[in-house]
Amino acid sequence: MKRRSFLQLTATGTGGLMLLPNFLNAQSLWTSDTGLETDNVVVFIQLNGGNDGLNTFIPYDNPLYYENRPTIGIGKSEIINAINGMGFHPALKDLATISQEGNLSIIQNVGYPEPNRSYFRSIEIWQTASDSHQYLDDGWLGRFLEIQCKTDKVAGLNVDRIDNLALKSSLMHTVTVKDFNTLRNYSVNDKEVTLSDNPQLDFVRKLQFASLEGMEEIQKALKKAPAQDVTYSQNELAKNLQWIGKLIKGNLPSKVYYTSLNGFDTHRNQTALHHKQLSLLNDAVYSFYNDLKKSRLLPKVTVVIFSEFGRRVKENGSGTDHGTAGPMIVIGGQNKGALIGKNPDLTHLDNGDLQYAIHFRSVYAALLRNKFNFDPTTIGIDNPPLSGLF
Repeated sequence: MKRRSFLQLTATGTGGLMLLPNFLNAQSLWTSDTGLETDNVVVFIQLNGGNDGLNTFIPYDNPLYYENRPTIGIGKSEIINAINGMGFHPALKDLATISQEGNLSIIQNVGYPEPNRSYFRSIEIWQTASDSHQYLDDGWLGRFLEIQCKTDKVAGLNVDRIDNLALKSSLMHTVTVKDFNTLRNYSVNDKEVTLSDNPQLDFVRKLQFASLEGMEEIQKALKKAPAQDVTYSQNELAKNLQWIGKLIKGNLPSKVYYTSLNGFDTHRNQTALHHKQLSLLNDAVYSFYNDLKKSRLLPKVTVVIFSEFGRRVKENGSGTDHGTAGPMIVIGGQNKGALIGKNPDLTHLDNGDLQYAIHFRSVYAALLRNKFNFDPTTIGIDNPPLSGLF
């Protein structure tokens, strides 16, 4: 039986509540020979659906942009914080402010060879850090955490409605929390139970026990967090980031947090839809940014914003179809506030799409190397770390 199928079957068959046989020590799930000797934290924000990078950070000074987008192109008078022929969408006014303060870097033309335009497959490639035609069971962050984390009961936390493949690991269990307001006061049941004859069942019970311990750690961090002194925007992403901020300030030992924002699959009516989604992103991230600044945590917290692919260069009338490369945004973490990479090349397209110039795995490698002093080749990321980011 495949491990993934077994985990799903067992969790369903036991109603999601599995006890740990008393001879097993859940702590061993989190023990490794080396531990993280850093208090750096990385927060990932995934823009689901394929964000239109050309209308996010806009090549307004290139006439081909307007030739390809006569309807949905953003006018030059609307561009914010013009830099080297590029500028922000007007909905990103606060991200432009962060850039002006020197705390935001933009990495242009990020993608991978032989790009896949399927949302499900492309996000799987990003989350596992696989090649285009390679299929991996575990996520790139899951592989990192299982090697590097030592005793943390919540090494990685996903704040979302669904589990995240990027954090998936065959040796340890990260936690997904959908709604903190309904989070129960979990506690570990130490009573003796009968040993199972099935080692796979014992393994799953062990994972569940570790999850219960993780929930207790989350509760402790929330209680320790200081009173909120920043007003957050009222949208779902902002609420998720607000909870993440509380946990960071409450000293939850997680090194990695993950959350997402849906709604970027803008095939039709893109002008209005994209403006709305970018506004949600802008307001949520700026609230989080101000929270980190007031708490003096911005140097230690790195925020990474990305999408699984960009959109096609030429509009389809009122929107754009799935494309390839796009920009990544990095905030905080003592980044250099740089514009990295050349402006999008609208002359030499690949079947109507932008050609990628920077592999996303090079960005991952830079994060692992600079934030955690971790060798990315250990988890199969052989791309050289991107220079100039930190």
